Amino acid sequence: MARNTIRTYLRHAETLGFSDTTSDERLSEIAASIIRSVHGDEVKHSEPGACAPLLPHHELLSGWLENDKLTLTKAHIKLGRMGVVVTYSTLYRYAREALGFGGQKVTVRMADTLPGEVAQVDFGKMGMVFDPETGRSRVLHALIVTLVLSRHQYVYLTHRQDFPALITGMEEAWEFFAGVTRRVILDNMKVAVLKADRYEPVFNRTFQDYSQHRGFIIDSTVVRHPEGKGTVENQVRYVRENFFKGEEFKNRDHAQQEAVKWCRSIAGLRIHGTTRKRPFLVFEQEEQKTLLPLSDERFDVPAFASCTVHRDHHIMFKKGGYSLPTKYIGKEVDVRGDSALVRIYYQNQLIRTHGKVAAGKRSTNFDDYPKDKSAYAMRDVEYYKRKAAENGEKQGEFMATMLSGDVPWAFIRQAQKLLRINDKYGAARVEVACQRALAFGLMNVSRVEGIIKQALDKQQTQSKPAGTVTQLSSARFCRPADYFSHKENDHGDNNGIETASEGTAPLFATDHPA
Repeated sequence: MARNTIRTYLRHAETLGFSDTTSDERLSEIAASIIRSVHGDEVKHSEPGACAPLLPHHELLSGWLENDKLTLTKAHIKLGRMGVVVTYSTLYRYAREALGFGGQKVTVRMADTLPGEVAQVDFGKMGMVFDPETGRSRVLHALIVTLVLSRHQYVYLTHRQDFPALITGMEEAWEFFAGVTRRVILDNMKVAVLKADRYEPVFNRTFQDYSQHRGFIIDSTVVRHPEGKGTVENQVRYVRENFFKGEEFKNRDHAQQEAVKWCRSIAGLRIHGTTRKRPFLVFEQEEQKTLLPLSDERFDVPAFASCTVHRDHHIMFKKGGYSLPTKYIGKEVDVRGDSALVRIYYQNQLIRTHGKVAAGKRSTNFDDYPKDKSAYAMRDVEYYKRKAAENGEKQGEFMATMLSGDVPWAFIRQAQKLLRINDKYGAARVEVACQRALAFGLMNVSRVEGIIKQALDKQQTQSKPAGTVTQLSSARFCRPADYFSHKENDHGDNNGIETASEGTAPLFATDHPA
């Protein structure tokens, strides 16, 4: 029977004078009275033949109860809709006798586990505790890790049932036990099991990494089968009722300190209801020495993300910037970051590793930039000196002089311009201009370009003789001089074009090709 049903019976029995000293005759009277008061006319013995209306629906009832897993109450309602009128007790009796419904389940007791073999893990809700970070009360959960053989346990308190809480709680539990079990049983919690399956569950990749780091095997229970981790399942209520309830904790940290003390002094030294032994003593005498050794290095919980490479060659991960080569701009990459390193993958291939930076900072590998831009980004003065010297001796001298001050970065853009004007005017002209600028101490690239332009203008002027008339490239619009005479003929037309005055020579030859 359900617990609430039993509580209802007991409340009615107490009002009728039930106690430990009640006689058997009186108990029968009380029981009959309770049945009448609780169920009224609903419970009554079926008359002979009352089950007859159910016989034609035997297969239908069997399918509802066995295949569809409907409750008997729901089956009673559906029968009523079909016009099959029977009492619930009649349906119950028929289901028990003809379909084997409601009988006691046959169970088998599992063999005892070996020392240090199995630990069971489960989350459970405790209650409300003040959180100084948010300034309000928040729900506090407990991650309970219980050793199956000894029943010794550790309680880790957290406001969140996320992956970091799971890993941190298990790490503290292994430190508490000074060792690791060979197998860990847990239910299909989302933070650890991505896909629940009786035979081939899919686990969180990071949780698998963690199990390999500590050396235990993951064993997830069957879906909706709490008996698979019954040892820790029963402890959730015990921890809530015995440790948390009725206490006043300042915050989560205060509650955690008290939880560790409680695990050692109260839960660990009580007489366990099943084993009838003290868990801590069994753990100390039989189990602790069989646990897997615990390394000093804690598992570094990583974080995963998918990021897009921006035009500035960087991705943003945990509010920090990390550079990648130009060819990955606009593409999506996978990122795995822990407390020390950030690893970046493209199509499952590792393409770059950076040291982790704080939020708002950047980690830039200048080799990721194009060669013509990396020098500016790095403020590489020597690069500009080297490139200028390759174009000419005087250019190298000019560049070295210009970038020799205390703040050479202020002249980086001028250095870029000096390299560019080589493409525009040629290295020879720039070389001569730099020589002239050095002679006069003109350490400005714009002045160098001005020298080149002046030389080009002078050269063009000297190449043309004085008074030379330049022939137009096309003369198709040219007209003879008499074309512009407006003397009209008798018809009012100006077809007869005459010169404005006799003897005036035309501006253009009449035999011009135009």
